[in-house]
Parts: sequence; C-alpha cells; structure tokens
Amino acid sequence: MNRNIPWQRLEAVGVGLVVMHSLLVGILLIFLTGWTLKFAGFDHSINFFFPRQSGAFHIVIAIGYALEYRRSRGITLIFLAKFTAVVFLLMLSSWNEAWSVPFSGITDGLMLVGMAFLHGQAGRSRVEDL
Repeated sequence: MNRNIPWQRLEAVGVGLVVMHSLLVGILLIFLTGWTLKFAGFDHSINFFFPRQSGAFHIVIAIGYALEYRRSRGITLIFLAKFTAVVFLLMLSSWNEAWSVPFSGITDGLMLVGMAFLHGQAGRSRVEDL
C-alpha cells in the first residue's frame, strides 16, 4: 500500500479549499462590491471597476488552480500566486491600510505553507513538481 495516499487526498482537499476561497472572494468582489469593501475596511465610495476586476482575477486564478491540479497534480500556480500575494500584501503595502490587507497577507502565507507541506507529504516535494 502506498503510504502517500492519505497525504495525496489531503493535498486534493487543500487545493479544493484554496479554489473555493478564491472563488468566494471573486464572487463577493464582483457581485457584492460595496458590502465587501466596507466589510474589509475600505472606503466603499471608491470606483468599483478595480475591485470588480480583482474579483474576475480571483475567479480566473481559481479555475487555473483547479485545472493545473487536475491535469498534473501540480501547485505551481498556487505557489506563485500566494507568494506574490504575501510579498504584495505584507511587504509592499502600507500597514495603515484596512485590516483586511495584513490579514489577507497572513492567510495567503498560511495557504502557501500549508499547500507546500501537503505537496511534499504527498510525495511530490521536488521543486519542479511545484
């Protein structure tokens, strides 16, 4: 019996959760833009175009995560997107932003570390397998 099978199942669940997270954020940003911005601590009187564009990006990237994992069991796109999000949200943004900026950076970092761990435990720990 392959001892990696439970880890491979957990990895698939992890990818599913990351996909659902991005889909939910995307849907909220597109369809409930004002409420989402207010909840996240932003002034919702700003123009909604860029938050909605961000929502569309979240949906596209979620589909990309799912397709890559389905086709090759890879998480390269998750790794690149989450790494970029952590750098942008925690290092390049002002910590005087809304509460959701550092919170999102921390949660994206946790998703990145968690998925890298599960990927390794599933027996796919080589860098080229990310």
